[in-house]
Amino acid sequence: LFLATLTYDTLRFEYEDFPETKEPVWILGRKYSVFTEKEEILLDVTSRLWFTYRKNFPAIGGTGPTSDTGWGCMLRCGQMIFAQALVCRHLGRDWRWIKGKRQMDNYFNVLNAFIDKKDSYYSIHQIAQMGVGEGKSIGQWYGPNTVAQVLKKLATFDTWSSLAVHIAMDNTVVMEEIRRLCQSNVPCAGAAACPAPESDVLYNGCPEDVGLRERLALWKPLVLLIPLRLGLTEINEAYIETLKHCFMMPQSLGVIGGKPNSAHYFIGYVGEELIYLDPHTTQPAVEPGDSGCVPDDSFHCQHPPCRMSIAELDPSIAVGFFCNTEADFNDWCQQIKKLSLVRGALPMFELVERQPSHFSNPDVLNLTPDSSDADRLERFFDSEDEDFEILSL
Repeated sequence: LFLATLTYDTLRFEYEDFPETKEPVWILGRKYSVFTEKEEILLDVTSRLWFTYRKNFPAIGGTGPTSDTGWGCMLRCGQMIFAQALVCRHLGRDWRWIKGKRQMDNYFNVLNAFIDKKDSYYSIHQIAQMGVGEGKSIGQWYGPNTVAQVLKKLATFDTWSSLAVHIAMDNTVVMEEIRRLCQSNVPCAGAAACPAPESDVLYNGCPEDVGLRERLALWKPLVLLIPLRLGLTEINEAYIETLKHCFMMPQSLGVIGGKPNSAHYFIGYVGEELIYLDPHTTQPAVEPGDSGCVPDDSFHCQHPPCRMSIAELDPSIAVGFFCNTEADFNDWCQQIKKLSLVRGALPMFELVERQPSHFSNPDVLNLTPDSSDADRLERFFDSEDEDFEILSL
């Protein structure tokens, strides 16, 4: 019991560094060597936005909880995978956070979207209250599918990021659906969607040429979340190679999942171990300053990340990818097709051009799951429900 109350600071000296191994370290599509690039690995990990339990934030819904300790871990993991999408969208995968260095405005815009207050796009307040519509009362534990569905709904209000969020249900990614969603031919919404580049960082790759900018805006940047069940009570070994390959793709946003009722944000792997950020430490809530700048040290994990054996992963996960451009999406599709040829790697999901005829209408299923759909999806994807019926073949 005593150990459970220790903070990361107390335990810092116990954190294992990366093992001295010839195996490459993969972090969100980047390959590193422990021997020659240890500093780069740690800088990459530290640069990810790290969301943990917080206490003393404004009450959710005005009268609800003021802390998410004990129930908010999957909500925090959802925030982390989505924050990585926003970092790729507004700052780029190469952006790095350096303690004490003045960051650009876009960084604070991203961070402010997740601050613990009711009017932040993706705050714990918004996620918890939007979850009520998915059948989850405030303070109830979420599974990976629920948090994905909620984030998709919240993203529609984030006109600054202008994201197309697709959740691929039934283990099937339908390319035609995604193209329809991303090519919704919304002209660039003026300054909000494609502002002038800031300090040499091209915003969504938009240079000054306005004509080109209009054309680029015809593809909305895609956040693709795929809830999966990779076994009944433990992960089926046949999926492990495929799961590793997901972290090798440049479009990778990582994976949310964990151990039963204890969620982690997985950002990479080394050998047979997953590398993850852990939300299970409680920090005081942070108040943004008047200028919009936020004291941000506590949003970056400044010690070596945690690791666990892949075999211990709960089979209920959601895998994320970010495709900034149509070319990124086409490239991702090619990589998934190649992956199906890798020996000993069982595909985790199917990639198809068109909706199989036995599916229900995707828009009905994905955008507004009615209670029967939502119940069915929850039963299938949430690891707190272990009452699976095993059908004989």
